[in-house]
Amino acid sequence: MTALASFENLTKRYGTGIAVDDLSFAVPEGEVCGLLGPNGAGKTTAIRALLGLARPTSGSTTLLGMNPGERGFTAAVRNVGTLIEGPALYGRATARQNMRIEADAIGLTDPEAEIRELLELVGLTERADTRCGSFSLGMKQRLGLGIALMGRPRLVVLDEPTNGLDPAGIVEIRELIKRLPERGTSVLVSSHLLAEIQLMCDRAVILQRGKLIAEGTIAQLLDGDGTGYVVRVDPKLTEQAMGTLGRVGLSADRDADDSIVVDGVIENGKEISQPLAQAGIYVHELQRQSVDLEQVFLRLTDESHDESPVEKPALAGVSDAV
Repeated sequence: MTALASFENLTKRYGTGIAVDDLSFAVPEGEVCGLLGPNGAGKTTAIRALLGLARPTSGSTTLLGMNPGERGFTAAVRNVGTLIEGPALYGRATARQNMRIEADAIGLTDPEAEIRELLELVGLTERADTRCGSFSLGMKQRLGLGIALMGRPRLVVLDEPTNGLDPAGIVEIRELIKRLPERGTSVLVSSHLLAEIQLMCDRAVILQRGKLIAEGTIAQLLDGDGTGYVVRVDPKLTEQAMGTLGRVGLSADRDADDSIVVDGVIENGKEISQPLAQAGIYVHELQRQSVDLEQVFLRLTDESHDESPVEKPALAGVSDAV
């Protein structure tokens, strides 16, 4: 699959501090890729380097096949929509006028049909001729996203697009982003909102202290977290069942309700039920434990915390400080 953006051993230092540390990953075409990490993880710095707004200390980035500084990079940037740290809007201009200004900036000669389409897409048709200085934060974010989509870019780069929004606004922006690949626009979106990344993205890249600590599709990240099972047998046989599972190499612990929690990477429930049946213990219930991206994130960042003395990551806040 074609990579619309890539990071190759990207490192960015500010003085003695390292904002991004040997970062490598790619953004495939046709997907929504989430860049996930606590505040200060280096998400914004990585995005700025990708767009040519920050010069790498070492390593490189490519955007639509072009490196910053190369001939053709400016043209590549023009085919990428961006919404970084909030939309830059003219408050005295209407929503429609702000979109016309962007259309002129990127050289569209007859943008009116596209402006109408984008206003409909972001739910601002009825407010198209209202000055956007009176807009709520959520409406401004939606207008900013509409402006980023002018010219049908192949890629949009969104830095914390739901930051500061109320729950309804978060849902609106999330649903818009999820639909973008259907229009031919791939997405790189940074966020510290774990549930939103899980709900809107096809894949995620997880950063901690500027380092990549995990990447993959959402399904791969969840499946790779060692999801286990909850098993119920006759309570009189619980101890025997735990011993049986232990002898075949599975970690089994009794839960408070006398169920057995079996941890580990288990691809099929037969790995549990079969040895129990061979021991004459029949399973009353066998259910895979659910896991979400928050659990994966906390485990991975805690492991990173164990390796280096950093502050435990926050799960809410504002954009990266670096």
